[in-house]
Amino acid sequence: MELFTKTLFLCLALALTNGAPVQPQDAAVNAAALPDRCAGIEFDAITPDEKGNMLFFKGSHLWTGYRGPAQPSNESFKELDDLHNIGHVDAAFRMHNPENPDDHDHIYFFQDDKMFSYYNHTLEDGYPKEIQEDFPGIPTHLDAAVECPKGECIADSVLFFKGNDVHVYDVSTKTVKTKTWSHLPVCTSATRWLEHYYCFHGHNFTRFHPVSGEVSGDYPKDARRYFMTCPNFGHGGHYKVRKCSEAKIDAIATDDAGKSYIFAGPIYMRLDTHRDGLHAFPITKAWKEVTSGVDAVFFYTNKIYLIKGDQVYIYKTAAHYTLIEGYPKTLKEELGIEGHVDAAFVCPNEHTVHVIQGQTMRAVDLTATPRAETQVVPMPLSDIDAARCSAEGIHLFKGSQYYNYESPMMLALSKIAPVPQNITKAMIGCEE
Repeated sequence: MELFTKTLFLCLALALTNGAPVQPQDAAVNAAALPDRCAGIEFDAITPDEKGNMLFFKGSHLWTGYRGPAQPSNESFKELDDLHNIGHVDAAFRMHNPENPDDHDHIYFFQDDKMFSYYNHTLEDGYPKEIQEDFPGIPTHLDAAVECPKGECIADSVLFFKGNDVHVYDVSTKTVKTKTWSHLPVCTSATRWLEHYYCFHGHNFTRFHPVSGEVSGDYPKDARRYFMTCPNFGHGGHYKVRKCSEAKIDAIATDDAGKSYIFAGPIYMRLDTHRDGLHAFPITKAWKEVTSGVDAVFFYTNKIYLIKGDQVYIYKTAAHYTLIEGYPKTLKEELGIEGHVDAAFVCPNEHTVHVIQGQTMRAVDLTATPRAETQVVPMPLSDIDAARCSAEGIHLFKGSQYYNYESPMMLALSKIAPVPQNITKAMIGCEE
């Protein structure tokens, strides 16, 4: 899958003023002192933090996220400078160790023979340490590091890079296997994004398989086309995250793995949970047959149903969303209903899809053949944009607000709409 077709971010070159007035000459000096990602620099380290924000390190500076100016790294991680005047890090990664909550999601920084462990930008007690204390068998003066969860690697692991050697550290057994990937460029930083792995070298990157090191596709690619926006560079859907107060979505659904998919116009956003943040793509990147947005979406038995107009598209969720043969079909053929669909949802471990049309909600048994309505009830609301059912209940979205119901039964019995609540960043990744 192509990397980062999602988002066109604004690359800014601003002086750090700390809120004080800056004279033009001082501003020019401060701006000149900041490293510029658009100049084609080589990153020292890249890692997501525990909240899913990607951190890019260069010398004594870092960028938080894919947009905005560089900042001194000791403003976020003050001990990196206060204790040893490090100035830069050799490598960094976010630990994946769910069996050990005292370690899971902690951020590790490496410099020479030392390492630092942070959580919520706070240095853990007992750090810095010698690298060998936590990672026996791992060499000093590393070039790069990246986490590799079980399922993508054989076991929960960390890949440590030094030259062409890759030291694969098993988190559970604390054993190390060393491989030599001479076909891969020497990585000055590495990161994992949406189950893919990237080796950064110079201002370029190369995607590789975390077990074999195999490189598939046309690489290297220029990081400035994918990880930031720079003059004369560009790649992406020109999507800008909306403010929560201005949010309006067309559909929302959550798959069996807990990933939420939010649809707005020609764009869909994947919210992987706080660990991996928000990722936006053109809808046609995943579902090429759906060319003009969607009206409703729901997941059922490892399939995703996309409703647009009077057509239903069903894709297998595995293998990069394969359209099932014979689709699209009409709403009448697939669900036994007709007319415009405003929203649809399926609750966890249930086999009924609830379809909202105007002020009417229709229940359709997905196990029946042929499928047909089993219940039709009036609703106290109209003009619903999207709906989702989860462990937190049912959320009906309307503009920048949502209505919460405990269950489909409570929604069916309700005569008066509850007090609306404002959409939050945690729900759909909007900007507050």
